[in-house]
Amino acid sequence: MHATLPLLVKTDFPSLRRAALETLQVNLGYRCNQSCQHCHVGASPQRTEAMDGETVDLVLETLSARGVTTLDLTGGAPELNPHFRRLVQSARALGVRVIDRCNLTILSEPGQDGLAEFLADHQVEVTASLPCYTPGNVDRQRGDGVFERSIAGLKQLNSLGYAQGGTSLVLNLVYNPLGPNLPPAQGPLEADYKRELMQHFGIRFDHLFVLANMPIQRFGSTLISQGRFQTYMALLKGAHRAENLATVMCRSLVSVDWQGHLYDCDFNQMLSLPATLNGRSRPHLRDLLEHDPQGSAIRVADHCHGCTAGQGSSCGGALAAV
Repeated sequence: MHATLPLLVKTDFPSLRRAALETLQVNLGYRCNQSCQHCHVGASPQRTEAMDGETVDLVLETLSARGVTTLDLTGGAPELNPHFRRLVQSARALGVRVIDRCNLTILSEPGQDGLAEFLADHQVEVTASLPCYTPGNVDRQRGDGVFERSIAGLKQLNSLGYAQGGTSLVLNLVYNPLGPNLPPAQGPLEADYKRELMQHFGIRFDHLFVLANMPIQRFGSTLISQGRFQTYMALLKGAHRAENLATVMCRSLVSVDWQGHLYDCDFNQMLSLPATLNGRSRPHLRDLLEHDPQGSAIRVADHCHGCTAGQGSSCGGALAAV
């Protein structure tokens, strides 16, 4: 796989500093039951990295000590971590909002019996990847049969009360473009998704989050192989909007890797660009227990233009809508 960091470190992206910490985004490991072309993590069934129980305990201690209001769980497929359910139960007991970034097919994976019911019982907010509402586009990006299994997963979540009136069970979907293009406007595309998924499958969901593809890891390497990396970077930089800087996710979020090290965002984690905290060159959750990150500088590089281009992009969708 081609390295993208050497093409990104020289940057004119504006400097940023942290606001108050609200979200701990925790990568529980890189193992996944899928190998998606756009995956900025490079996750796959062959990956073995996974957060251990001691580090999970540190996550819980940090949530309590820092008064963090949201725990955002990602991977790989976060549910494949053997400590996933314990972490969710303990975080919910602390009153923390928990988001599971779910690929939907994990709900029907062998060994994951009762997973959907567990998520519903603990009122976990599900943010699920579905890059299109047609089978051909989804299977081309994510693998044969993924669309059918994703639809089955959505129906299962709906049957448990997700995205149904009168319940507090939140189900959001995530869209990303199939190639090196900016995503379309979030509002109209959400309307299209709701119409098509209801008409053809009877599926309901709450919100659609529109994300730009980041020029790193597997997607970035593919762009380099195709000779399209610089063209895509020119697209992102040409669409930069300074007004999006106020709401980029790195200002209120800390990303944690499977070993407990800290980063300003999930993308920096994948580029091995650690956060800056109290002068530490590679800060850890133990440092976060002792030091408030508010006011510290955020590591930036050219890929950050992916978050500020056009309507903006974050783990919560378009920034312009925020």
